[in-house]
Amino acid sequence: MRKASIVGTVAIVAIAGTLIAASPAIPQARSTYTFYVAAESDDIVEKIAFGPGGLRLIKSIEVGSWPTEIEGPHGLGISPDGEYWYLSLAHVQPGPHGSIVKYATEDDAWLGEVAVGMFPSTLAVSASIGLLYVANFNLHGLPEPSSISVVDPESMTEVGRVDVGVMPHGARMSRDGSKLYTVNMMDDVLVEVDTYRMEVSRGLTLPPKVKPTWATAPTPQGKIYVAGNGAGKILEIDLEDWEITGEFETPAGPYNLDISADGTLLAVTYKSSRAVGFWNLETGEEVGRVETLRPIPHGIVITPDARYAFATIEGVGGEPGSVEAYDLTTFERVSNLDIAKQAGGIAFWKID
Repeated sequence: MRKASIVGTVAIVAIAGTLIAASPAIPQARSTYTFYVAAESDDIVEKIAFGPGGLRLIKSIEVGSWPTEIEGPHGLGISPDGEYWYLSLAHVQPGPHGSIVKYATEDDAWLGEVAVGMFPSTLAVSASIGLLYVANFNLHGLPEPSSISVVDPESMTEVGRVDVGVMPHGARMSRDGSKLYTVNMMDDVLVEVDTYRMEVSRGLTLPPKVKPTWATAPTPQGKIYVAGNGAGKILEIDLEDWEITGEFETPAGPYNLDISADGTLLAVTYKSSRAVGFWNLETGEEVGRVETLRPIPHGIVITPDARYAFATIEGVGGEPGSVEAYDLTTFERVSNLDIAKQAGGIAFWKID
């Protein structure tokens, strides 16, 4: 049996490049924030809340259909109305394909499943047309072009595929639901998909060997930010001119990233550097950095009110996965929760 715990910690914060030790932080949340985390090596999705007492586990939801197989829950997404959550299973048997599974947020009941491409990773739902888009990462396949699967979540059927490039990953939707942005990890391309036409509308070739892993949703300022995992940098792309307009040097392995609703704050997991960073996008400066308690930080999400950020930590070997909470006014860790193994995908649900 796993034991959920809230651990008081000492945060390590980098301000203007200087590491300083901060005193143990006490959560001061007046609201309750609820989100989901996929534990890839345990076939479990954890439903987690953060409130005045810190992080707590609401429930563990077993996923997958094959008790003797690890089916690899990977990506998570919430419907625009908040009534459903969706999960990508990367290793479905008998293959070769993955699947998308639908659940109700009210009681986390299973509602349906549909087969998609090989190793589906990250997913997003269009707020305007309601279709779900998932990047078929094809991790264990040949280094050949893969696709975005388009799913009707009402009927749970695949209605189309969009060819994009080699190993698409890190899919994020524009706020109006008209465009999906993803990156091809192995051919260094940022792709814009027209969700209405179900076709690629633009592609931007990035510098060689960047190995992009994630793109943000567009900011209100008309920018997109891409994690250059292989190059140790974050790229800023202007949407109107469709060109790179800035680069931020980072520690090794920037992996996942999220932006605040107003487009002024960026949170990044440094997967190879055991840290999470915070960037002021108006100045282009890293304003905070926290060393994670365990190695391999993975997913990151900023709350809609930009008050907190939550990161998933995979851990190594027999270690449990974990979730860390950060206060975005101080850039300090304020809570930690041990959960199932290899915590990865994360999706924010609601604020109460």
